[in-house]
Formats: sequence, C-alpha cells, structure tokens
Amino acid sequence: MDKNKTAISIFNKCANEYQDKFMDIDLYNDTFDLFCNNIVKENAHILEIACGPGNITKYLLKKRPDFKILGIDLSPNMIGLAKINNPTAEFQLMDCRDIGKIDKKYDAIMCGFCLPYLSKEESVKLISDAAGLLKSNGVLYLSTMEDDYSKSGFKRSAAGDQMYINYHQADYLTRALKENGFKIIDVQRKDYPSQDGTKTTDLLIIAGK
Repeated sequence: MDKNKTAISIFNKCANEYQDKFMDIDLYNDTFDLFCNNIVKENAHILEIACGPGNITKYLLKKRPDFKILGIDLSPNMIGLAKINNPTAEFQLMDCRDIGKIDKKYDAIMCGFCLPYLSKEESVKLISDAAGLLKSNGVLYLSTMEDDYSKSGFKRSAAGDQMYINYHQADYLTRALKENGFKIIDVQRKDYPSQDGTKTTDLLIIAGK
C-alpha cells in the first residue's frame, strides 16, 4: 500500500470535513503568536508546508496582514479550500518532500502537523531542506503528535478510512534542528482530546536560524 497516495486520496475525499473539524485552531494560537512575534521584518515572505484548507494561513494573516504567504499541499481539494479561505495568499500543489527544489529564500516557514505523515527520516530531511530555504534569522515552526516512534502505524478515522500516522519524539527532532544550525526558541506540549475520549500529546517547536 502506497501510504502517500492513500493520504492524498483521503484528504481529497474528506477536505470539507477536515476543514469543519480543524478550522478552529484556538488551542495553538499562543504558539502562532510567538511565531509571528519572532518575525520582525515587515512584508515577510512565509512558506507554509501542508497548508490544508488554510486554517493556519487565515490566523497568520489576521495577526499579520503584511505577510506574503505561499502555501503548499499535496491535496488539490485542500488547495481549493485554502484559496477560498485566503484570497490574498498564494497556493501551489507541491509535495513537502520536494521543497529542496525551491529556488527562493523565505523569512519563515510554518509546518503545522505535516510531520505525522512523514517518516522519521523524511522529517529529518524536511528540517534540513527548511534550513536551506531560510534567510539569516529565519524562523521555523514545527508541530506533530508526540509519542514513541515505534507506535506509528495505520489508524482508522471516524469515517472508516485507514491512514498511516507517524508519531515523533522531541529528542531527534531538536537534535536535527541543532545539527542544521537552528537555535531552539520554544518547545511546548499540549493535550489534544480525541473523539474517543483519549488524549494525544501535541509537540510544538519554534526554532530560529
């Protein structure tokens, strides 16, 4: 089973449901505020990886209307929603594993909950690629579900679809950041209540070049 194609298919099919469920991102607003506050440049160019329906994009532009945001995602339907929700931003269909091919430098990179769909090796590579795309004093935001990586596997959604979810650990993510010239600005953990009554731990990291 091709995990990548499966994820694209599910996100395309469930784009509207995903938007309805995750458009409210109040739980993470304080971390988005900290991200914005660390970007002192006006009219900063921001790359948003795995933008989904543009929920984070919308918050960032409300906080900082001067931001010039390019959002990328693998799902055409998610890109379509993101354009509707954020008419002043730009969006492109792109695999986050290909960002190393981008020939432009950015003032900051937002990567909200993309890592659960990347393996450990792919996540470390994304950090390396992001380092190469950031200007001096650039800022990187990463968020993921935190647990032992060995617990990664196929999870069934409420709609019955199976998707491979990767859990990640702060130790190897922060190590990869430091090895690529980043300084850790902030690390937070938040409990996220699941529909079945259990809680997952979300890991949120902000780092600077």
